[in-house]
Amino acid sequence: MSDTARTAPLELRVATLNLRNLADRWEERLPLLLADFAALQPDLMGLQEVVYPLQQDRLLGAAGAAVYEARRGWAGRPEYGNAVLIREGMPLVTAPASPDDRLDLGLARCAMRVELTLAGRPALRFVTVHLHHTTDAEGARHRDDQAGRLVEWLAALPTMPATIVVGDFNANPREPAYARLADTFRSASVEANGREPDVTWPSGLQAPAMDTDGDPMCLDYIWLHGAIRATSARLVFDRPAVGDPTLYPSDHVGLVAQVRLDG
Repeated sequence: MSDTARTAPLELRVATLNLRNLADRWEERLPLLLADFAALQPDLMGLQEVVYPLQQDRLLGAAGAAVYEARRGWAGRPEYGNAVLIREGMPLVTAPASPDDRLDLGLARCAMRVELTLAGRPALRFVTVHLHHTTDAEGARHRDDQAGRLVEWLAALPTMPATIVVGDFNANPREPAYARLADTFRSASVEANGREPDVTWPSGLQAPAMDTDGDPMCLDYIWLHGAIRATSARLVFDRPAVGDPTLYPSDHVGLVAQVRLDG
């Protein structure tokens, strides 16, 4: 491959969604998730609250024409946690998985990473994260601590040209955890649109056991660092079922960003 080809910018579609595990009308929500994922077909997607025995990540990956590899990072218990879906056929190639790809953040939360190469050279680190959820002051302190541990973990790793960190951070833009992340990363939504979305939780899903703790707010983000920039960003998985305005794919809505990775 020529040097020109190696350094040519690469456009990627990256996304994130909290699946809300198997709660809140899972069997009714699944067809909406499959339809939206089949239409979206991202290159890289971070998922949170994945129940592995239900194969929730792999069901999504099989929904459309593209083929996906699933990588997992458990949180709290081995059958539950985060996942990354990686579309096969990209110029980017995934490095082998390692136990060091997972960071335990405490309180049954974790971060996990996937490293990708382009033309045999390091190119991109993709990370999916789920932070602590309680809405009180102690919860905010826990999130700030977890965000700090995440930043330190990534800073200690070998340098990559670009990093993308996605997930459900459970922190609104006024929280210390958000400020800590913004000191290191750039928000794709801010970069593309000048602001974060108003609300990524709740979606509008109604269910007997639904979480009602907290006001509607933005909790989900796509963060960028290094030789990468967002050219667009928008909400996804944000439409109710036809004929049922109380049924959504999840209790969170997702985010997708079109990003440009410079060689």
